[in-house]
Amino acid sequence: MDISVYRPGELGSADRAAWTSLQSKAHLQGSPELGNPFLSPEFALAVGRCRRGVRIAVVREGGEPAAFFPFQRTAAGVGRAVGLGLSDAQGLVHRPGFTWDARELLKACGLAVWEFDHLVEGQGPFEAEATGTFPSPVMDVDQGYEAYLGRLREKSPKFTKKTLGRERKLGREHDDVRYVHDERDPAALLTLMAWKSAQYRRTGRSDRFAHEWITRLVQQLFHTRSEPFAGILSVLYAGGKPIAAHFGLRTERVLACWFPAYDPEFSKYSPGLVLHLRMAEAAAADGIAYLDLGRGQKEYKDSLKTRELSVSEGWVTRRHPVAFGHRARRAPVRALRNTVQARPELFEPADRLLKQMGRIRSGRR
Repeated sequence: MDISVYRPGELGSADRAAWTSLQSKAHLQGSPELGNPFLSPEFALAVGRCRRGVRIAVVREGGEPAAFFPFQRTAAGVGRAVGLGLSDAQGLVHRPGFTWDARELLKACGLAVWEFDHLVEGQGPFEAEATGTFPSPVMDVDQGYEAYLGRLREKSPKFTKKTLGRERKLGREHDDVRYVHDERDPAALLTLMAWKSAQYRRTGRSDRFAHEWITRLVQQLFHTRSEPFAGILSVLYAGGKPIAAHFGLRTERVLACWFPAYDPEFSKYSPGLVLHLRMAEAAAADGIAYLDLGRGQKEYKDSLKTRELSVSEGWVTRRHPVAFGHRARRAPVRALRNTVQARPELFEPADRLLKQMGRIRSGRR
């Protein structure tokens, strides 16, 4: 393989256009998962402006780009998927039929190990090293919103009826209920981040927006707009103020759901669920094929999904002491987390404990 490795700012416009072209054609060539926004050049470049060590490997065949592999690395050669822990789709974006040797690729990139936790399907050389595979629910809207709603009624009639009923109740009890699919007001984004931070703390989770680089990344992506890629802030308003919001990323065919939150004062109306239905309706009108809800066991995802994709986690390693040491440190943590999340008898008590700790930290008893 002819492999060149670039810093984000060194990637030329022709290579960026080729990368985008591979993504835009992916759904026509049987690899729709490669069209995910987290696999776009815009996401890798944005992370590169906020974090050190972002690199992009371009694999050429006959002088033409055949594949793009974004990654992060340390000076010691420890590699991670770009935005590991934040990105919901990872892997190598490639032309149809392209094959690669994983360890040869790592060697060319100066990596002893490459870690991933949301590897998309169809990445055979990487999938061979996966330690686990997990469902990632999606909402299919390629046949239009009414078709999606019909499937939802068949699958979950009580849930659908209840959610639509609460939306009507919201409209009866509050003036000026409206939905904005692509809100450009930065103040609405700040409101969403404040809600999300409070939710993280309330539930005992780590507050992602306490990390300055994540806040900067989201703000950068909010202002990133090109023909195939954009950060999309969707907001549900009532009485002239936002009551639910979501920030995600979209390409031509995929809307990746990322940060949803709502005002707890309006919880009786299920504003988050109402918001997702309005997002589905607007996305269908924009030609989106599906909304990717992301890996993770959540009741609302089970209620809204029409099917599931699969994502994998694991490591690709070369025979190198750095690789052995990194895996030895990370494997027990991963195994414990996955065991707890997969077993209700362990997850539910752990979840209650986290929420109790969150209430204590918030000064509530």
